[in-house]
Amino acid sequence: MDGMTAAPFGPLQFQLVLLRRMADHQPGLAEDARHELSASPAEMREANRRWQAMVRGPGGRGVLRRYRAVLGEPERSVRRTVGDLECDALSWTLPLWPDLRFEVMAGPGGAVWNAWLVRAPGAPGPELRGAADLTPWSCTVDEVARAFAPARPAEGSAPTRWALAFTDPATGAPYVAEFTWGLFQRLLPG
Repeated sequence: MDGMTAAPFGPLQFQLVLLRRMADHQPGLAEDARHELSASPAEMREANRRWQAMVRGPGGRGVLRRYRAVLGEPERSVRRTVGDLECDALSWTLPLWPDLRFEVMAGPGGAVWNAWLVRAPGAPGPELRGAADLTPWSCTVDEVARAFAPARPAEGSAPTRWALAFTDPATGAPYVAEFTWGLFQRLLPG
């Protein structure tokens, strides 16, 4: 960065990190979003490099503290029960996705169980009646799981990726929906 001190790592840089991984499946959408943020490809690479250094660095912040340091105080924090365990669901607004929230599920002691994009409370989600209704970046893991119950979780191809196997109720065909950071990316034949 021209020998200057790096700018603070905040919500803009974090969005670039999310886009970097989403570009693997949706390069056009990620490119459009990068332009919307007025960021260069070099800024996107640098944001990703800095995030990876924070994630992998020795003596770094705890995972939940890292999200708070980058995104600030959460817009919302709700206590939830998942099975026999209680956790906190903390959420932040990200300008690129105004109808979504970045949600971190933290267990006892601040251990992060999950971090992904979810629909904002009160924001309408898409109507999902069949696989044809799934378009990139239109829906979240939870929305697809509910629409195509009983969807089955499948292993994602990277730590920030999830997959759901389901049968299309309209055609009976099996599919696998792939998500990055909780946002739908692509549909594959099951």
